[in-house]
Amino acid sequence: MSQPTGSSESPAKPKDAKRYKSTLNLPKTSFPMKANLVQNEPSSLKRWDGIDLYARAQRVREEAGGGAFVFHDGPPYANGSIHLGHMLNTCLKDFVVRTRLMEGLACPFVPGWDCHGLPIEHKVMQELKASGKLEKIAALDDDARRMAIRRECLKDAEKYVKLQTGQMKRLLTLADYEHPYLTVHPSYEGATIEVFAALVEKGLVYRQLKAVHWSIANETALADAELEYMDREDISVYVDFEAAEVDAVYDAFGLGKDEDDRPGQRACFMIWTTTPWTLPANLAIAVHPEFEYALVKMDGNYTVLAKEMVEGVAKRVGAKDVEIVATATGRALVGLRYRHPFVEDGPDFSVQPEVALRGSVPESIYRVVEADYVTLEDGTGLVHTAPGHGAEDYMTGLREKLPIYCPVREDGTYDDSAPERYRGLDVWSANELITEDLRASGHLVYDHTFSHSYPHDWRSKTPVIFRATEQWFVGVDEGSPSLREMALAEASSKIRFIPEWGRNRMRGMLESRPDWCISRQRSWGLPIPAFYAADGTVLLTPASVRAVAKGFREKGSDSWFALPPADLLRHYDMASDPDAPKGLDPSALKKGHDIFDVWFESGSSWNAVIRERFGAETYPTDLYLEGSDQHRGWFQLSLLPGLGVTGQSPFRSVLTHGFMVDKDGKKMSKSGGNALNVDELVKDFGADVCRWWIASTPFENDIKADMDFFKTAGESYRKIRNTLRFLLSNLDDFACSADGEAGDCVALKDYPPTSIDAWVLARFDAMSAEVRRAYESYAFPRAAHALYNFCNDTLSSVYLAAVKDRLYCDKADSARRRRTQTTLWDLADGLCRLLAPIMPHTADEAFRALRRVDAKETDTSVHLVTFLEPFGVVADEGWAPVMRAREEALRALETTRAAGDLDNPLDAGVVLPDPDGALARFDPAPAAWSWTGGRRTCAFSICGRSRAASDRGSGTGRSASGATAGC
Repeated sequence: MSQPTGSSESPAKPKDAKRYKSTLNLPKTSFPMKANLVQNEPSSLKRWDGIDLYARAQRVREEAGGGAFVFHDGPPYANGSIHLGHMLNTCLKDFVVRTRLMEGLACPFVPGWDCHGLPIEHKVMQELKASGKLEKIAALDDDARRMAIRRECLKDAEKYVKLQTGQMKRLLTLADYEHPYLTVHPSYEGATIEVFAALVEKGLVYRQLKAVHWSIANETALADAELEYMDREDISVYVDFEAAEVDAVYDAFGLGKDEDDRPGQRACFMIWTTTPWTLPANLAIAVHPEFEYALVKMDGNYTVLAKEMVEGVAKRVGAKDVEIVATATGRALVGLRYRHPFVEDGPDFSVQPEVALRGSVPESIYRVVEADYVTLEDGTGLVHTAPGHGAEDYMTGLREKLPIYCPVREDGTYDDSAPERYRGLDVWSANELITEDLRASGHLVYDHTFSHSYPHDWRSKTPVIFRATEQWFVGVDEGSPSLREMALAEASSKIRFIPEWGRNRMRGMLESRPDWCISRQRSWGLPIPAFYAADGTVLLTPASVRAVAKGFREKGSDSWFALPPADLLRHYDMASDPDAPKGLDPSALKKGHDIFDVWFESGSSWNAVIRERFGAETYPTDLYLEGSDQHRGWFQLSLLPGLGVTGQSPFRSVLTHGFMVDKDGKKMSKSGGNALNVDELVKDFGADVCRWWIASTPFENDIKADMDFFKTAGESYRKIRNTLRFLLSNLDDFACSADGEAGDCVALKDYPPTSIDAWVLARFDAMSAEVRRAYESYAFPRAAHALYNFCNDTLSSVYLAAVKDRLYCDKADSARRRRTQTTLWDLADGLCRLLAPIMPHTADEAFRALRRVDAKETDTSVHLVTFLEPFGVVADEGWAPVMRAREEALRALETTRAAGDLDNPLDAGVVLPDPDGALARFDPAPAAWSWTGGRRTCAFSICGRSRAASDRGSGTGRSASGATAGC
């Protein structure tokens, strides 16, 4: 009924409105509009745990014989609550597991934790110090002290394994949480030692006094993967080292013997260094043999530096009067001797017997040597060389037979071999004191403070030094082919990198990496099974190592500190070991105190987990997935031992993601106040919303995160949920035909190609194929966007709007309504399955609501089925022009409305041009159409709405002139 013209009263409500309402098929469903994820997700977790969903899902796929996808979890450190980066990493891994399961593949996934190592020990030592227990522990004997620390570390690790397990499960992840792998498990420790034994057998392991990165704060060697580069201010100095033999320098530059041709003073060699604290350990000066060097008169003093650097150095040091007297190649300078500016008689090598030489100033030191790493990029072209404090210096020292001299103790203080003035002083304090001493003695040419990127211990955040110590190494250039060559070959063409730029990143790191220092001087870790005789002879053979591995499998690595060598070697027969050192007395052996680099432990997980649990045939695995920092860490340090032992990479594909940053691109941190708390996010939004946000966000580079982003994800989630709810609510009186029972379903083969039901199922098939392709290629944002667009556009805006009236107003069991309900059921079923990897709770809730199972029923779950195969319904080719016509009609209606000629699009009539008859075979409501000159006119609104314009109350039914529309 229409409101009378001119009346201001509201239309009268029909007295028989209730009777009209009873004629409608009103929606009804148990699937609520409000998700209440925070309350309801734990219920799903409880139900899944009750049926051991992980094991059941794997078993269903195995029994179906669909094959397997082998996926390996890189272990996070068990040393705190998970952060946003963990949430990203954990959810991405879960997307992989669930998508493979939904494809019908078994995908065993064992979560793991790295329980040894410096991060945990550092934290525990701080806590012991704060509690006053550290002093008591320090008073114990060596083994007892280490065991006391290890017990505390184990308790801490177990605490955080339990905490992180709960947090990861709350993110609705599916994994074998009942049987995780921990690097402290005896079986894992034994398997790791067996990897080491194989590397020993192949001749890749050696021990050597060598300059390595050293953490003063934690008193241990560090590997490249444990370094973090941060800006630091240091003192840069230019220093003159006086030549020991005046005439020898002038001879090298070809100056005549006459007094008039030669300066009447001693020349110097000018070096530049940013580490003045290493000058007490200086033993040589390096030059490049091919560079041209100049004897320069600079403000009255004579000094030697690279000719190309003269102008820049003079400007830097503020020299006013500069003259190049003569030039010579670097090769001509090799062998010239100099005087150390403050170590008069050379270091007291007697303090360090391992580097002791005869004589107070050995002939090998304090001379000019050649080195091809000398550059002209900065400095003077002459490089101060301290073999005990630099990687390149060390190599030069070996070649030139220089002592590998390091006067710095574990705690960063000088020992008694250094000049008396510096003994006991820490190296950072020595920087200023040495600079002032050089100034006072006249050897300092120039100094200034500058800021540069410097390696720091990633755990203590303190600067590291290069320090020569006895360490164990895995040689990357040993053998033919070497580990480096094999790794480069794998990275170049055999491993798949996602994204592809990871390939060059990995190659670059492999090309430049040094030998792997695998030993650490700490307590909390897996002991390196080396035994030492009194004369320094080492027992470490493949057989002895495997014997210790067997013992560790029986009693764990704590036995190393609790048992004597004889017991640790109870499975070893020295007499039958051809590699055992001759004449070694087993009863006189002592245990070594070095432990493995924690990266060696985690890098052996391919053996301790994949090959041990699932069999050798599962090696290599299909995928490793971690943050992009693991190109230097876990990826690389799994690749090297894997190649060394098996000759194959442990993984076929590597997927990397970026790091979480705030909305301004800054690194997130608790101290910075910009970190988002994972527990709070899950509490505020629910895991499904958090997972949806992760799935929707490109992960290849750094990911910006902000609370508002999660709110936006929540809005998208609600649109998807409401779409599912509409589908379900219109199926209350519909019984699906399944399991041999007759129901209300219409056979898909009977769908008219011109029906909108055929159109939407064809669209679903296309969307489903796109989503599955995206899942397969780890393009999760593409999958999420396709799912959202289908729900929001294809369904909500088009299909569901078109069929709403038939669902509400058609006879309940009419053929058209049943066909549409069949379509809704199939759409709901298919969407639940496609959404299951991303939002597992909501998908399962809707899947169970679709099947109307009781809350107490536990056997029904979307996670026990697979993706639907295509429906295969053929849609008429004319649907493309129909939808184009619809879009044109919507634009025309909007234009008319904006012009003020139309209040409501439902009041409009539409005229559809159909010169080719392409639209004529589509049947929204044939009786409503009128034909005029090749056109047809419809009094109904677009998209099949069935109420005439005159019923809407305007009384006019104005026409949108010239508009076109589909049905």
